[in-house]
Amino acid sequence: MNQKPTMSDVARLAGVGTMTVSRVLNGTAHVSAETARRVRTAIDQLRYRPNELARAFRGQRSKSIGLILPYLYDPFFAICAHAVTTVAKEHGYSVLTTTSDENADTEYSEAEQMLQRHVEGLAIIPARARESRLTRTFFGKTPVVVFDRPVSDPSLDVVLVQNNAGALRMVQHLIEHGHKRISFMGLSRSLFTINARFLGYRRALQEAGLQEDSYFGCESQQDTLRVVADKLHGADAPTAFFTSNTLATRHVFSSLLHLGVKVPGDLALACFDDSELAELTSPPLTVVRQPTQEMGRVAASLLFDRIAGGEQQQTGGRIVLPVEIVLRRSCGCKHRTPVEIH
Repeated sequence: MNQKPTMSDVARLAGVGTMTVSRVLNGTAHVSAETARRVRTAIDQLRYRPNELARAFRGQRSKSIGLILPYLYDPFFAICAHAVTTVAKEHGYSVLTTTSDENADTEYSEAEQMLQRHVEGLAIIPARARESRLTRTFFGKTPVVVFDRPVSDPSLDVVLVQNNAGALRMVQHLIEHGHKRISFMGLSRSLFTINARFLGYRRALQEAGLQEDSYFGCESQQDTLRVVADKLHGADAPTAFFTSNTLATRHVFSSLLHLGVKVPGDLALACFDDSELAELTSPPLTVVRQPTQEMGRVAASLLFDRIAGGEQQQTGGRIVLPVEIVLRRSCGCKHRTPVEIH
């Protein structure tokens, strides 16, 4: 079996010393253009690949970052991952990606393995915020940026969106349509984003002197269908639903279709999170659009700023990105084309 080519093989073919090959690979010292060309030609001919882990153990840079997400079957997290990976490639870095499955212990273990692989920084969408064990002490000098959800340690950088304000503005829009019984349909309140959106919903109702009506448990299509059916057959049936995210929207909208409810004729629907399908449903969905790809890009860019700076932050930065309201027809608006409100 052929052995993998070594740095010594590259040096021999290029007619230089191994130190010169190392300098070309790492850019640590000036090497003439002709010498660098011979080294790179030898690398290509031999298909030599440096052992990144060994280089990291020698104190050299691994040129990699870690990315930890709750899971990847939600398009929101997948889009975030793509944005982070794109920025990493622009910086010449690779990305080690894994998931926590919304479990704080799994998240901690995966982060520990990332550090053992000598990643130069980590971008993380934390598991359920109140349970996450991520702290600056745990990461030491390794830069970390959390996004979409914060953690309890304020010394870690965080990138968020206007969850509360976006929900507030959308529910106010439903109230302007004349709705007095608006039901919030969401995932667990233990998730930072869902709770923030619920608080925006509740504030809008309180300011209008209306009663809140909420359900948390839309992870299951079957449970969502049962709850929607019960609500619509109650004495004070809602005239509008506000859903907390893409998954809740999918289950609520599917339930309404199953029950033969006409949107917006029988019931209005407004949602937090936009998606490609939101404009293709019948009717198209009115949504709070959050800058999903931009959030991933901003988080990754901030991480690379920290890596380049080499300084450990005592106080984490906090960036909050704006959302926009996209009015389509599910809320009762008659727009033939979407109207975006910034």
